[in-house]
Amino acid sequence: MAKIDLNSDIGESFGAYTMGLDAEILKIVDSANIACGFHAGDPIVMQKTVKEALKNNVKVGAHPGFPDLVGFGRRNMAASAEEIYAMTLYQIGALDAFVRAQGAKLNHVKPHGALYNIAASDEKLASAICRAVYDLNPTLILYALSGSKMIAEAEKLGLKTASEVFADRTYQKDGSLTPRRMPGAMIVDEEESIKQVLQMIKEGTVKTLQGDIVPIKVDTICVHGDGIKAVEFAKRIKENL
Repeated sequence: MAKIDLNSDIGESFGAYTMGLDAEILKIVDSANIACGFHAGDPIVMQKTVKEALKNNVKVGAHPGFPDLVGFGRRNMAASAEEIYAMTLYQIGALDAFVRAQGAKLNHVKPHGALYNIAASDEKLASAICRAVYDLNPTLILYALSGSKMIAEAEKLGLKTASEVFADRTYQKDGSLTPRRMPGAMIVDEEESIKQVLQMIKEGTVKTLQGDIVPIKVDTICVHGDGIKAVEFAKRIKENL
């Protein structure tokens, strides 16, 4: 079995406001998805987070989202494919500049929040994101929801992909994530989360919120770094892997 990558969304502080446990999480994960200033983060936070990730030998990825600081990028926006392309390219380019300035290379791109979820099922928007990634650097890896339109569109372009699954989210029958606004969207019990992760890896399936068993591919697992027990949770998952 190939090595399973563990990733986390970080760099989400802004100005005087601190969010997440980035320094601790970076000692555990393999890949970091760093906010690019639209849904979270700012130039200083981006610079510091890139530096800290590289110091820990963690692969650096851009985490572009909708321009929605107040809603943390989790609210849907009626954006066209052209707008999605431009805002994605803009954000990736910004983070890439910080990575290059430190003599390193950007490894991947993972869309954030509502942008991620919409593009998972919308072929045109998925294509726009993938084209932005490809046009900036065709060697970048796209981290996207396992079985999603983004994976399919990336493969059409010849982009490398990493099928992503979530340790702390529940799934629907179509393989999509349960929307956060719905009850049961988040898995808060550590044992239940670890059981789900091991099932996805060993059996290639996941149990949905409704109780169905659906197939799933696992290349990388996301553990969120902003919870109270995020560090302990990430450590337990890595130990079990």
